Amino acid sequence: MTGESEQARQFALVAGEPSGDLLAGLLLDGLQRRFPHLKTVGIGGPQMLARGFESWWPQEKLAVRGYIEVLRHYAEIAAIRRQLKARLLREWPELFIGVDAPDFNLDLEAALRGRGIKTVHFVCPSIWAWRADRIEKIRAAADHVLCIFPFEPALLAEQGVPASYVGHPLANVIPMQPDRAGARRALGLSAEAPVVALLPGSRRSELRYLASRFFSAAALMQRAQPAIEFIAPVLPSLRVEAEQLLAASPMAGRVKLVDGQSHAVLAACDATLIASGTATLEAALLKRPMVIAYNMNRVSWHLMHRQQLQPWVGLPNILCGEFVVPELLQDAATPEALAEATLAWLQEPARVQEAERKFTAMHVQLQRDTPTLCADAIQKVLEG
Repeated sequence: MTGESEQARQFALVAGEPSGDLLAGLLLDGLQRRFPHLKTVGIGGPQMLARGFESWWPQEKLAVRGYIEVLRHYAEIAAIRRQLKARLLREWPELFIGVDAPDFNLDLEAALRGRGIKTVHFVCPSIWAWRADRIEKIRAAADHVLCIFPFEPALLAEQGVPASYVGHPLANVIPMQPDRAGARRALGLSAEAPVVALLPGSRRSELRYLASRFFSAAALMQRAQPAIEFIAPVLPSLRVEAEQLLAASPMAGRVKLVDGQSHAVLAACDATLIASGTATLEAALLKRPMVIAYNMNRVSWHLMHRQQLQPWVGLPNILCGEFVVPELLQDAATPEALAEATLAWLQEPARVQEAERKFTAMHVQLQRDTPTLCADAIQKVLEG
């Protein structure tokens, strides 16, 4: 360890949602090993706080998705960014790391970089799926991009953006062979009954648009197969809303709600009905067949759908380059269609085995020593 790396230093980070908090927590593991006296500040969630991070605003303030939803909260979010920028320019951290949340972080990174603060963006924005125009913003914002998918650094290099593939942190957190029986025991689920996990999202807006559809789909599934057990992990901060939506649904009292524990829930289930997002990758790494669904404000959907560059939306399908699992989006996400597609997984074991094989190959490809590779790349930025 060099004397320079042992000096007290301060990095700033912003992780705007739960998936970013998980990524940032693992990033901090590598940075704290490399720089033992490191102080980290900014905006983050429980995983970061558990590692000594000092959060100046609650992470929930930034966890908004969809054009219309962002517009509703724009004034508050813009004010937070202005105040954060001013404070960072006063405190002058050695490095700023934006963890995902590109709509918030890229503009902030560009402003800080323009004033001389080194910047790193962790997780390449999905320029390969939509928003290809965002590459100009990335070039202006980031001294370096840490990529979690193996094909991304070459795409960025073509555009003159330095980048490193660091693997996907979840590939090391999630075991190659999940313990389904142990997960069922821990969650109080039957060892033999079919189990369907319902994951309608980690944001209030997702819960509002998807939970009722998922509960209605579950009622149809249970009518077809009465033995099915249903379980839904919810963030503690969303539990009241989830309970209210469940109470107003045909499945009132018939879905087991648990606080967090999404990995255990996915390990335990036979199939999952799941909102598009990082959770779909978690399900794939846990080798679970799934039906990916999404529904949002109609104007938000129209704007996003027009910018889509690939036929897939779900990360497992994007990484496999094919529709390994069904995607039912917007108007296609009816309770009837969701129920039919989810039940199909319970009735086609050969198809389940093929999906498991493809997800295992994907898991191997994504497995790297992410904390160390991140620290290596960041040290080079600091020395550059």
